[in-house]
Amino acid sequence: MDDSSDWQIDLAGKQLPQFIAVEGPIGVGKTTLTKYLAQTFNYDTLLERAEDNPFLERFYADQRNAALPTQLFFLFQRVQQINSLRQTDMFEPVRVADFLIEKDQLFAQVTLDHDELLLYQQVYNQLTVDAPRPDLVVYLQAPVDVLFDRIKKRGIESEQQIDAEYLTALNDAYTRFFHYYDDAPLLIVNTADINWVNSAEDYKKLVEYMLTIRSGRHYYNPEPSIF
Repeated sequence: MDDSSDWQIDLAGKQLPQFIAVEGPIGVGKTTLTKYLAQTFNYDTLLERAEDNPFLERFYADQRNAALPTQLFFLFQRVQQINSLRQTDMFEPVRVADFLIEKDQLFAQVTLDHDELLLYQQVYNQLTVDAPRPDLVVYLQAPVDVLFDRIKKRGIESEQQIDAEYLTALNDAYTRFFHYYDDAPLLIVNTADINWVNSAEDYKKLVEYMLTIRSGRHYYNPEPSIF
């Protein structure tokens, strides 16, 4: 996002959600949207730090043997982040995050075998804290072929080993998870034809729609953009 007036949104008189969580599968653009929203609302960010996970590259190369340590590392990392919020008295937060702590189990169910999942669940039950409830959850969707294209374009070396079977299973798991999700107001965004990275108009329309949501489940299916 540049700093030109084209990207400016008039927030005067608008009721802003105090805590927004952006979610979705790999390559869908959740971290980019999180950073854009933080800039627009002048919010702090709470970001996953995938690059800190020493097992992640091994996981993409050999999922079967690296899944459990990869998943446990992410679980410990996310719980530590949530605990840090408590210690800094940030349960009146003005921030936007690119993850939900609840989704950690989603990845575990996709990647772990039966015995590993039982072990993971025992650890999860002992560690999970009472995370703050978002005022709004934004779930970004895209078809697998679109995700693959975006992963290739952003060029993160370890991600180039992701295969179609894993990405499809992950996408399906997200769909099931959010089909039943009702812990916070939910906006489901079809990102296949939206270009908020380069289009100020697309971004502003999405944010303006977001700011109308107070409760329930909503769907945003924008018209295709000219890229």
